[in-house]
Amino acid sequence: MHEVAETAQLCVSELVANVITHVGAGTPTTLALAMSGTYLRIEVHDPDARALPTLLDPMTDSESGRGMALVDAVVDRWGVQLRGDGKVTWCELATGLSSPHGHGGGPGVTRAEAMLGMYGALRLPIRPISGHTQLNVAMAEEAAVVVIADVLHWLRAHGCDPDEALDRAQLRFEVEGAGSAN
Repeated sequence: MHEVAETAQLCVSELVANVITHVGAGTPTTLALAMSGTYLRIEVHDPDARALPTLLDPMTDSESGRGMALVDAVVDRWGVQLRGDGKVTWCELATGLSSPHGHGGGPGVTRAEAMLGMYGALRLPIRPISGHTQLNVAMAEEAAVVVIADVLHWLRAHGCDPDEALDRAQLRFEVEGAGSAN
């Protein structure tokens, strides 16, 4: 998600700086990044429910107080969740993805996911990709590489030219609008 990487880095920096500044350096803090639908959710957990982030309107010559205003200006939504063991300050950035799974779907993507799930269960020690976590996507990518290599071996064993098949597959991928499947 290159399009939100810089904004996400800015948000992490500001949210963590708030903990260091207002709760204290060395405070145990946890950073969590996850998908929330089509939004990237950034959470910073800390143990102090009293030091709440505040949206200020600092004076132009103020040296601090702009952090949450900056976060507020670049995210789609943010908030604070109080917990018994502290608080979670969170924000969400729209990713531009058309679905929570990172793609627009379509029959080719649906077939590939089903095939990779089955192939992975048969050939590789991986879990099905239904959860769409980053680990599952990485494992599915590895399964795809193994599937492609196995198909190339099959083509060669049956007298076909694997390079020609790859060229035709690449052309078909481009013609069918690979960019629109994202």
